[in-house]
Amino acid sequence: MRDNFSTQPGSKLVGAAFEAHAQEFLQRQRLRLVARNVSCRGGEIDLVMRERDGALVFVEVRARAQRKYGGAAASIGWQKRQRIVRAAQHYLATQVSQQGAQPACRFDVIAFEAGRLVWLRDAFRADEV
Repeated sequence: MRDNFSTQPGSKLVGAAFEAHAQEFLQRQRLRLVARNVSCRGGEIDLVMRERDGALVFVEVRARAQRKYGGAAASIGWQKRQRIVRAAQHYLATQVSQQGAQPACRFDVIAFEAGRLVWLRDAFRADEV
């Protein structure tokens, strides 16, 4: 099973299109974009959004054409969650700590299951990995 988007030619463009669609959806839900494709050694976050209450939302975007092997959301295993949490900790340490107190945070997943968008709010917690 491949991570996130396939390795076929053009898959980066396909992945970017899904991320853009997820971003537009979240912005319609009144979240504000803070950053895209935040990476550090050993991890990456597709979208960093901010809720109206100031909470930071780290978003993993996943897409699967079929629901084989559990679908898009199920493809985010323990190791992937660890890498996302590691990247979020790096982001908080380098970007947010300079501005004062750390805001509340959560980890969401936007899963595209056979073309249908599913928003999993608070999909996992940093203390679970």
